[in-house]
Amino acid sequence: MNMQQLLHTADSISTWVGKAFAWLIVALMLMVVVEVFKRYILNAPTAWIFDASNMMYGTLFMMGGAYTLSQDGHVRGDFFYGSAQPRTQAWLDLVLYVMFFIPGVIALTWAGWSYAADSWAIHEHTFNADPLPLYPFKSVIPLAGFVVLMQGMSEILRCVVCIRTGEWTPRLKDANEIDVVEQQLAGSSLVDHDAAMQAIANAKNIEESAHQRAKGGQA
Repeated sequence: MNMQQLLHTADSISTWVGKAFAWLIVALMLMVVVEVFKRYILNAPTAWIFDASNMMYGTLFMMGGAYTLSQDGHVRGDFFYGSAQPRTQAWLDLVLYVMFFIPGVIALTWAGWSYAADSWAIHEHTFNADPLPLYPFKSVIPLAGFVVLMQGMSEILRCVVCIRTGEWTPRLKDANEIDVVEQQLAGSSLVDHDAAMQAIANAKNIEESAHQRAKGGQA
């Protein structure tokens, strides 16, 4: 297995985990819709809905972290980074990963493991009229930390490769907003074909320019 395959394997795992847990947003939406109907139409609110929605959203947020990292989707202050050359970007990323990211995620995973173990030991529940078990939710903390740590190690290897070659290795391709826009325009009956193709081309040019600026290229 070469380096590119290794990096894509880590990206694939993070993508699979992120997309699997992304379905929680559908469950969360349905749960809230049902609760709104019960609360305001039937006058029969559910006591545990607030805790359940917090746990579901928290799980979605934590388990999506590695996927976002694999797509380089986390917010960064790029007033310097965006204009730097790839090697400079890689050195900056490498230093920050080693000094802050790795120790922080290891601490999160270690503390989360102890936190979850204590919760399982006492079978911790929420405090309301209909208590919910908290220990499965707290188990998500070390699990998310482990997946993010795995992806972080992959990002460190990607930085090392970039320092050696002067170029960023390609990331695993995934659907993005421009793909959705293209599908919607191509299937629309309200926009003529030429205008749709021109809009798609313009959107792709804008996206490509943004990617080049983010990687230190010329717009």
